[in-house]
Amino acid sequence: MAKINRRYIDKHWMVFLVRGAIAAAFGCFALFRGSANIEDTVAVVSVFLLFIGIVDSFGALYSSTKKRGWVNSIIDAAIDILAALMLLFFARNDLTNSVLVISIYTIASGLVDIFHGFLSTVDPTDRFIRILAGICGCVIGTAILNAGDFEMTTFIRFFGAYMLIVGVTSLIYGVHNQSQEVEDKVARKSIFKSKKRTKR
Repeated sequence: MAKINRRYIDKHWMVFLVRGAIAAAFGCFALFRGSANIEDTVAVVSVFLLFIGIVDSFGALYSSTKKRGWVNSIIDAAIDILAALMLLFFARNDLTNSVLVISIYTIASGLVDIFHGFLSTVDPTDRFIRILAGICGCVIGTAILNAGDFEMTTFIRFFGAYMLIVGVTSLIYGVHNQSQEVEDKVARKSIFKSKKRTKR
């Protein structure tokens, strides 16, 4: 059995599974939903971002008990919640401001993912996943920002596509780290049993 480097395992992989499921569900909803007025659409996006922010906050609380990775989760949660509040209270009835907030949020999330990928994640697979999601965020956020006079539905579909990517990559990240944790436990049990046999 291959030896697993325990530093590679992100212990709050469950947060990524929940976050990924919510993001993927919203991404599908945004991509295939019909036209709606600005206020209702922005309200849905705000609530979604608030949920994501709450999930990231739980991730930060859990990570703080392990004294590792909690700063990353706090940054993620702060960006999510700030964007949700901006949409809900300052840009809800204005298409231009809504699109500006959504595009800035998408770019900022992408940059944070790239940052996490290069500086915070030591596992090569996790690094690739985070950087890929980050690049997609920067590209789609820039596309939203410079898309011109599209309808709100079109902008939300752009954003939905990004959320679908975030959801899928988060699910892959969570499953990968969960499988690493299981393999590490099996490997440790195997080592423990072999040591007991040697002592005998």
